[in-house]
Amino acid sequence: MLLPFEADRTIPLRRAPAVQAALDEAWGPRDGDPAVASLRELQGLIGAHEWRKKGVQVAALGGRIHPHYGVFSPVRGEYIDLVAKAPFPATPGGAKGAPPELAFEIGAGTGVLAILLARRGVARVVATDMDPRALACARENVANLGAATQVEVIEADMFPEGRAPLVVCNPPWVPAEVNAAIERAVYDPGSAMLRAFLAGLAAHLTPGGEGWLILSDLAEHLALRTRDELLGWIAQAGLRVIARQDTRPVHPKAGDPRDPLFLARSKEVTSLWRLGTA
Repeated sequence: MLLPFEADRTIPLRRAPAVQAALDEAWGPRDGDPAVASLRELQGLIGAHEWRKKGVQVAALGGRIHPHYGVFSPVRGEYIDLVAKAPFPATPGGAKGAPPELAFEIGAGTGVLAILLARRGVARVVATDMDPRALACARENVANLGAATQVEVIEADMFPEGRAPLVVCNPPWVPAEVNAAIERAVYDPGSAMLRAFLAGLAAHLTPGGEGWLILSDLAEHLALRTRDELLGWIAQAGLRVIARQDTRPVHPKAGDPRDPLFLARSKEVTSLWRLGTA
């Protein structure tokens, strides 16, 4: 079903709800032209708008993250808990387990992991992204949660300049093609971002530093990527696996047999791979 929208983004139908705010957030500035969109798309836009208004409570932060349209929402708290509990790498001259002075987060999204690293005591976090929506979203959350003195969000293609003792990346977990803007937060066609992170990591780590890769194995259960491929990319990048922390998903779909992906989700494991130079 297609719905018409006037130039001011109102719906010219009786009892139609006010949707301008949701459309403006997703579509950007108004161009003065009428438009048409499916009812399904409108429902998605309204849902994203409500998520942005209400936010997502993140226990590890003791606060709420407000995701923008097209930016991955941190509703799957298990991967955040992995980052909250992982031991920091030992740094030259630093106390064992002490937070490093500097960390990079690649693909900031909502900024949740950069803020978490700051809360754990990292003095300075440089968070990067290329998506204007994600950059605006991360900066807003960083400011709202009082982390602006520690976290800098910059536009960059993967890595910022320099090296850090800790580099964190939570790339999209499913290597499938993107059909809509909102899917860019979930799908990584050809594992492009994952492979770019691994390929560039060694050149951006200080001696003894670690790269933390947060990744679900859902793609393996869907036969979209194999564990051998992942391990091969790690080795080809001159990296080694120091350790790995695993957890199981706790979101409702993981235990819902009516979900089309239930068989894969029931086996899914989310991991934090601690990587160092070989």
